[in-house]
Amino acid sequence: MKPCRGLWSNTRMRQIVLDTETTGLSTGHGHRIIEIGCIELVNRRLTGREFHRFLNPDRDIDEGAERVHGISREDLATEPRFHEIADELLAFLAGAELIIHNAEFDVGFLEYELRLMKHAKPLITDHASVLDTLALARKIHPGQRNSLDALCKRYEIDASKRDVHGAMIDAELLARVYLEMTGGQTTLSLDDSADTAGTDGGNDVERVARTDLDLIVVKASETEAAAHEAILDTLRESGDCVWDRTAKH
Repeated sequence: MKPCRGLWSNTRMRQIVLDTETTGLSTGHGHRIIEIGCIELVNRRLTGREFHRFLNPDRDIDEGAERVHGISREDLATEPRFHEIADELLAFLAGAELIIHNAEFDVGFLEYELRLMKHAKPLITDHASVLDTLALARKIHPGQRNSLDALCKRYEIDASKRDVHGAMIDAELLARVYLEMTGGQTTLSLDDSADTAGTDGGNDVERVARTDLDLIVVKASETEAAAHEAILDTLRESGDCVWDRTAKH
C-alpha cells in the first residue's frame, strides 16, 4: 500500500512532555530549577527520545521541596549549571508543542533561568508553543480534582513507582495521561502491516487497495478533541455510551 499524499504526509506533529523540579515554589524568592525531564512524542507516538538533566542551583533547597522530590543540595554538587545546558535544551524544544501540567509554574522557572543568564530570547514562546494539561483537564473534568495523581487514577495509569516526585517519572506519567485524556490513541500507522483483514462474526472482511486516490486527512485540533471527550463524559454519566462499545471493535 502506497503512503497517502496530501496534508497527512506533510504533517509531523512533534510534542515534548516537560516537567521540572525546583528548590522551592517561587522565583520571587530566588528559587531555581534542579531537574528537567522531557519526553518526545511525534504524531502521538512515544519516540524514545528524551532530555534529562540534574542542575546545580548554587543555593539551598527548601525542606518542603526536598521532601517532595528527595533531591538534596549535596546530590547536585557536581551537576552542571542551567546556563551550561540551556542551548542543548532549547535545541531539543525548538518548534515543538510543550505539554506541561500547570504550565505557568514550569514556564515561569524556565524563563527566570533564561533571564538570569541574559539569554537573547528568554520567552519560552520564542522557542515552542505551550499546552497546559491542567487547564485542559479542568475543561474536560470541571469541578473535579485534576492533579497528576488524580488524573492517573481517573485514567487507570499505574503510578505506583512514584514514591517521590521526579521530572522524568512525572513527564512519563503526564505523557500517558495526555494521550488518554485526548482520545487514548497513541499510534497512527499507514504501513502495510496495519492494513490487515479483520473478522466480524467469522466472516472475512476484504480491504480494497486503492492506489489512485490522493487523500487529505484533517486531524482534530486539541480543542475539538477536548470538546469531544467532554460530550462523551456527559453520555457516560447518563448511562451507556455507544461510542465506547464501538471503539472496542
